[in-house]
Amino acid sequence: MVSIKDVAKHAGVAISTVSKVLNDYPNVSEETKRKVNQAVAELNFVPNSVAAALSSKQSGRVALVLNFNHVSQAVDEINMQYMVGSINQAMELGLDAITVFYSMLRNRSVDEVIRYLQSQSITGLIIFGISKEDKVLHKLIDTQIFKIVAVDAPIVNANTSSVWIDQEQAQYDVAKKTVTENRSRSILYLSGKKNDYVTSERLKGIKRLAQEMELPVLVRNGEFSELKARNFTFKYARKKDVVVCASDLMAIGAMKALIEMDIFRPVCGFDGITLMGYAGKQMNTVRQDFRRIASEAMAELKRLLDGGDGKQVTLGYELIRMKYTDIIC
Repeated sequence: MVSIKDVAKHAGVAISTVSKVLNDYPNVSEETKRKVNQAVAELNFVPNSVAAALSSKQSGRVALVLNFNHVSQAVDEINMQYMVGSINQAMELGLDAITVFYSMLRNRSVDEVIRYLQSQSITGLIIFGISKEDKVLHKLIDTQIFKIVAVDAPIVNANTSSVWIDQEQAQYDVAKKTVTENRSRSILYLSGKKNDYVTSERLKGIKRLAQEMELPVLVRNGEFSELKARNFTFKYARKKDVVVCASDLMAIGAMKALIEMDIFRPVCGFDGITLMGYAGKQMNTVRQDFRRIASEAMAELKRLLDGGDGKQVTLGYELIRMKYTDIIC
């Protein structure tokens, strides 16, 4: 069996240097990292902690891959709900869960990410909110080295499952409810980030509704930003009957702008975050149970770790009209 001593000799460095590279210590030169990672790959070295877990058939350690680089701290509520749901379910299932942030992986090669995760004895991952632009994470999924659950992305292979709600139908439903209740005849639609999977699905929903009801729809890319939604509302809302937003945060920005403009336009959002209750006006929205989504993702990951094949898991959602008294306690 290949040892860390063999890797050190092959790379021409000290054993302690190999350990530093495998455990992602700072102040190690890129050239040294390259030599060690190359030696690890050529010798097919597996760290002792991973080998021990594999030999004893333990599937125990998983990583929650989270992205906190949002345009506003307000939506960090979603990530916190994800963490609580995941960790609680992990404890129930006897799994050890750690958190890994997108920023820790973004500038690494896929081989470096694999070595890093293996050095941490990770056997499975839940990736929350992967976008089409996250190339390294897509390559990681394609390797099928780890069992993975992608939340809010329709990615499935033998070792990867997807967990989300029906984004297209949910957007269709909340928009139709708002349009019908207000007898609206035109729509200003503020979509999310261009390369997010949820954005493209929600856009399909609003376009399907507009086609079915023969309503003109103006689409603007709000990037899930309260500020951008506010600016687009100032610019376009006077000539549209309803403002449909692909997130609650944008709905809040739109509603605040309408209040300043002193005009009424119905607004609906998407997600059901607590902040929606403080917006000052009641708005229709799609409530996602983020704790449950994370809990189901962890249960699905455990099924994969136990030998199951990847599959699509689609959960339910709720249309609500959130108000202040719903969120105070």
